Amino acid sequence: MEKVINGTAVQVNDQGYLTDLNEWNKDVSIEIAKEEGITMTDEHWEVIAYLQDQYRNNVPLSIRGIKKSGVINIKDFYRLFPGGPLKKASKIAGIPKPVSCI
Repeated sequence: MEKVINGTAVQVNDQGYLTDLNEWNKDVSIEIAKEEGITMTDEHWEVIAYLQDQYRNNVPLSIRGIKKSGVINIKDFYRLFPGGPLKKASKIAGIPKPVSCI
């Protein structure tokens, strides 16, 4: 289905995740983050870039993988993306909800 986010029409699934990473941009991402109650910082963008890179390289995303990444520790990951960090970070990154998320 189509959703207009910050003036940009994007395709999303029934859970609000973008269905095409090519439609992602920082303005769209900032609006999705606001919907999730998150104000983006440089620390957030670093995590988003890591998630997108992993997705593009077909690496399955998981909390364990984030922990081993060296990009961010788990405590900070939960602080940055409270209430389901991998789900929220993936949504903001414009990638599908990871299979490891309920």
